[in-house]
Parts: sequence; structure tokens; C-alpha cells
Amino acid sequence: MNENPVFSFWRAEAPLILASKSAGRRQVLAQAGLPFESRPADVDERAIEAGLGAVGPDAIALALARAKASVVSAKAPGRLTLGADQVASCEGRVFGKAETIEKAAELLRFLSGRSHRLHSAVALLGDGAVLFETVAHADLTMRPLSEEFIAAYLNEMGEAALASAGAYQVEGLGAQLFSQVVGDHWTIMGLPILPLLDALRREGALIS
Repeated sequence: MNENPVFSFWRAEAPLILASKSAGRRQVLAQAGLPFESRPADVDERAIEAGLGAVGPDAIALALARAKASVVSAKAPGRLTLGADQVASCEGRVFGKAETIEKAAELLRFLSGRSHRLHSAVALLGDGAVLFETVAHADLTMRPLSEEFIAAYLNEMGEAALASAGAYQVEGLGAQLFSQVVGDHWTIMGLPILPLLDALRREGALIS
């Protein structure tokens, strides 16, 4: 189902397909005026990561974004399909979504008082072929967090804390975690929209 109206500057015959259920990514696409359908990809992220071997966070994020787009693109001939993923890195450690609230608490304790980098990847596919892919970065410094705050924050967030790398969404309560943020808002939300828009223009899906 189309999740937003077709704007006059969209030129593709059908809406973009987003291979994700992320509310943040849907919000970014809608605000940018891109008509799209959300078709979450069913992939084993841990298995994909394990198969990559010793690679850096950019490669991990790109592999996950590409895998998600590939699964959905294979079932949507003639359509543009967008995959996206995000991982974070800090002092040699790479991490994505926490699997439990307890692990989210451990992650926040580790990030407390430290700076970390978000690696936000997008992959645009058409008929299974990669048309465009990139990784954008943002650097965030987390203020020192007390145990009382971590407990209160996770109590308020609940399962939503498990939906994003780093156990936060900066556009919500996650804003309370940080003392400094360097990078564009879209990258932090997991979808670097400006390079994606350029790619869609090159593919003729948008008016130049």
C-alpha cells in the first residue's frame, strides 16, 4: 500500500519500495516527498554479519542494507527498492540493536561519557542490480549517565529501545542522552536522504 501521495516531481511509474519497517526511515521518506511502500525484508542479520569475517562497520552496514534490498527486489521486478541499515562503533567495538533490555542497559553503560560513530548505509536496487549505495556518518557524544537515569530511560522506552543501534532514537527521548551531536539529522535517523535523492534523480525517478 502506498504510504504517502505521489508528488508532481516523482517520475517513476511506481512508488519506491522500502525494505524496512523502521518508523524513522518511513518518516524521512515521507517528509522528503517520496511515494513509497514499506515491505520489510526477512533476513538473518547475525548470520550475514558472521559471514563477512573481519570487516569494518561501513562494510557491515552496507552488506545488511544490500541484503535487505536484494530479498525484496527479487520479488518486485521493474521496481526501485531501497535497503538501509545502521551500526555504531566505539573504541574498536561495533554494535547494532540490543537484543534485550538488559543488553541495552549494558550498552548504555559502555557508551556513557564516550563518543561513538553511527554508520548509516543505503542500497538502491533495481531488478536485483545495485544502482547506488553509500555510507554516511555522524558522531555523537553521550553524557555521563547514572544508573538511576539508565533505569528510568529504559523503563520509559521499553521495547522501542531495541529498535535502533545504540538503544536510542535521537528524535525522541534519546535526545536526553547526549551532550554533542555532529552530523545531519537524516543520517542519525538511519537514512542519509541527500545522496539518495541524487541517486534517484540520476535514475530518472525524480525531476532534476
